[in-house]
Amino acid sequence: MRVLLVEDEPDLADALARALADEHFAVDVSRDGSDALFRALEVPYDAIVLDVMLPGRDGWQVLQAIRARGRRTPVLLLTARDAVADRVRGLDLGADDYVTKPFAVPELAARLRALGRRAAGHASPEITIGGVRVDLSGRRVFQNGTEVELTAREFAILALLAGAHGQVVSRSAIFDHLYNDESESFSNTIDVHVASLRRKLGPGLIHTRRGLGYLIDA
Repeated sequence: MRVLLVEDEPDLADALARALADEHFAVDVSRDGSDALFRALEVPYDAIVLDVMLPGRDGWQVLQAIRARGRRTPVLLLTARDAVADRVRGLDLGADDYVTKPFAVPELAARLRALGRRAAGHASPEITIGGVRVDLSGRRVFQNGTEVELTAREFAILALLAGAHGQVVSRSAIFDHLYNDESESFSNTIDVHVASLRRKLGPGLIHTRRGLGYLIDA
């Protein structure tokens, strides 16, 4: 998942970005409301972690503007304000979840994964296609009951294609899902990972639509 982290406190932002990267998220960091709004409208993030207290536009204003522009990106509010009225305000403005500081990173990561699943239309933490079972929470893959070892990138691609079952996903969309702003150029990295997935899971699972992208259609 590619996540936009909006946090103006530098030490917290850097520490949280590293922690989420360790949980296999691709993280972009924004430190003020105006930059956050620009990124949220221009980049197809899988989720946004949005602090409420920000310089310039505050989190409430950013959230309201995102929803006013019709963007449905899942937003998780992250704030030290834990009053019921604040939680109600955030949810009424269109937030999908709310976490108060201090918090545990594993819980935050689990909530983000749950938001990603719901946004993709998968309430269950597992996707089964043919003989392949993808455990989204445990980040494990089984084929006919036997676990298949995948790299973090391979798992992310497989989970994305499985979640879009029957729909073509472009190479650029896959790249945007896997990598943040600091990643290297596009090159053929997606094709290399897909080739590896085919070696491990068989050539018939992932199909190529030349000039369009990839899909899983059992």
